[in-house]
Amino acid sequence: MVMSAVVEEAVMDAPYGVAEPVRTIEHAAEEINGSFSLTDVSVAYGAETVIAGVNMLVPTRAVTALIGPSGCGKSTLLRCLNRMNDEIGNVRVGGTITLDGLDIYQKSIDPVDLRMRVGQVFQRPNPFPMSLYDNVAFGPRTQGVRKRDELDAIIEEALKDAALWDEVKNHLKKHAFELSGGQQQRLCIARALATKPEVLLMDEPASALDPISTQQIEDTIAELKNMVTIVIVTHNMQQAARISDQTAFMLRESMDQPAHLVEVGETKRMFTNPDDRRTESYITGRFG
Repeated sequence: MVMSAVVEEAVMDAPYGVAEPVRTIEHAAEEINGSFSLTDVSVAYGAETVIAGVNMLVPTRAVTALIGPSGCGKSTLLRCLNRMNDEIGNVRVGGTITLDGLDIYQKSIDPVDLRMRVGQVFQRPNPFPMSLYDNVAFGPRTQGVRKRDELDAIIEEALKDAALWDEVKNHLKKHAFELSGGQQQRLCIARALATKPEVLLMDEPASALDPISTQQIEDTIAELKNMVTIVIVTHNMQQAARISDQTAFMLRESMDQPAHLVEVGETKRMFTNPDDRRTESYITGRFG
């Protein structure tokens, strides 16, 4: 065993692989999958390659955690999955990334459309400076939904899925900035869910929150994975053990070498019997 009793207890009952869907989210009137395949993926900023040789599968309707020390490329790799790195100048992504078999970097793919299918929640809550209702309605309105009754139904469903409905259902005209930090983050989750995504990317979504709000976010993630594939970046090993089905460990061993994927596998196995000694050293706190 390479982990503490607390972390071990958290992963012993953790499911892995493809969870049976409790309900179906429709996208473009089709059954969704939400499975990524990464083949020899690299990322370069100008002449500097910062990530190289990443090969992994992201299973559908499961939680995949990206772990590793600061600066090892976790967030950069996450942003590759919805082409957010396109917004950063002088970035090149190599290799192949497919979503349900479709190469997301082919020229015919509109990044805006992709981001409707692959939503993202950031480290710090970033609600728009408008009402709760308008925050969640933003994406559907962009997609052309105008009827009030349709918007009402979408907003109620998204807020329920984000475990926020009961707290705000009578205050939807309230300004988003009046919510607590934890509520704002769940509002951002609801905003992402309102476009019916296949995948939800989460970049340390609880790192700026108090323990109670963190627990609420983790509980929400546990419910959401029955509907949507989740990829989460986290520095918290206990959190990765509690909520993820699959874990991928990334490492940049020196500044003159690009980051790479050390290993990826079922969370329970990774935290109890990893294949690589570097994984064991990181999980047990010997470095990082």
